[in-house]
Parts: sequence; C-alpha cells; structure tokens
Amino acid sequence: QVQLVESGGGLVQAGGSLRLSCVASARTFSSPAMGWFRQAPGKEREFVAAISWSGGSTYSADSVKGRFTISRDNAKNTVYLQMNSLKPEDTAVYYCAAARADTNYLNRAGYDYWGQGTQVTVSS
Repeated sequence: QVQLVESGGGLVQAGGSLRLSCVASARTFSSPAMGWFRQAPGKEREFVAAISWSGGSTYSADSVKGRFTISRDNAKNTVYLQMNSLKPEDTAVYYCAAARADTNYLNRAGYDYWGQGTQVTVSS
C-alpha cells in the first residue's frame, strides 16, 4: 500500500523555523529518492528539495539553499525538511513525494506518489 503522511506544518513568524516530517509505507520509502514540493495559492507546484535513497545525494531549489535541509531516517521510513530563516514567501502547502527510477528529481513529473500536504504559513 502506498502511503505518504506529512506533518509539522503550522504558523510561524518570519525568521522562525519548522521541521516537516513525512512518514512513508515501506514500499514507498524504497523509492530511489524522496522529495519535497510546495504550492502557494495561484501558483504551480514547485520543487523544494530531494534526497536519494542512501541520503548521499541531496538537491535543493536555489530559493531555499542555505535555509532548508532535507534528511531521512531509513529505519523510521521518514524524510524530514528542516526549514530555518523562514520568509513570508515560503508560505505554501508542502507535499512529500516518492520518485520513480531514472528520472529528474527536480521535476514533479518524476514522482509517482504524493502525500496530502501540510500547510506552512509564515507571517511578516
């Protein structure tokens, strides 16, 4: 059974931090990579960060580099997104996703399975 469940979203002031978690079913977590995307109102869903199965390779959007860190705990089937120095423009619904093999991890088209999303709101 494919399952991705995000948590950790909420309301935070600019400059604050949040840590998102995504717990996946074992089958889903064995995907070659896991990613985080976000979608703000009226905008398309955009790539935030991705991490390979081993954790040895990570990828981040330029807009979050130096502020957000993706990590994973394979023993817990969980991927995390640590978000620091949050800005109002980070406000969005954040989605966890599982990638298929041999794909572009920076493109939403490369992901087969998605969670339901968690809302992150950053106030100014």
